Amino acid sequence: MILVEQAGREEWLVTVKAATTTQHRVRVTTADLDRFTEGRTAEELLRESFRFLLERESNTSILDSFDLPLIGRYFPEYEREIRQRLRGAN
Repeated sequence: MILVEQAGREEWLVTVKAATTTQHRVRVTTADLDRFTEGRTAEELLRESFRFLLERESNTSILDSFDLPLIGRYFPEYEREIRQRLRGAN
C-alpha cells in the first residue's frame, strides 16, 4: 500500500506498507508537475512513481529522501513510462 501526504509546499511524505514499512520524503516542484503529470495531481504522480519503483526494487532499497527527477538517473525509462502511465490512468 502506498500512502501519500503533503509535508510542505513542494515536499511529500510517501509511506510504503509492505513486509517492512518505509517512509520517504520526496520533493516535487511545479516544474516537475508540468513536465510529468499530463494534468494529474502530485499525489497521482507520486503513487504511480512509487509503483514504478516497486516493480524494480524493494521499498527498503528506495532512498529515504530525494527529488522526484532523480528516479530518471537510476532508471532512464522513467520519464517516458511515467507519462504513458499517467496518460492511461482514469
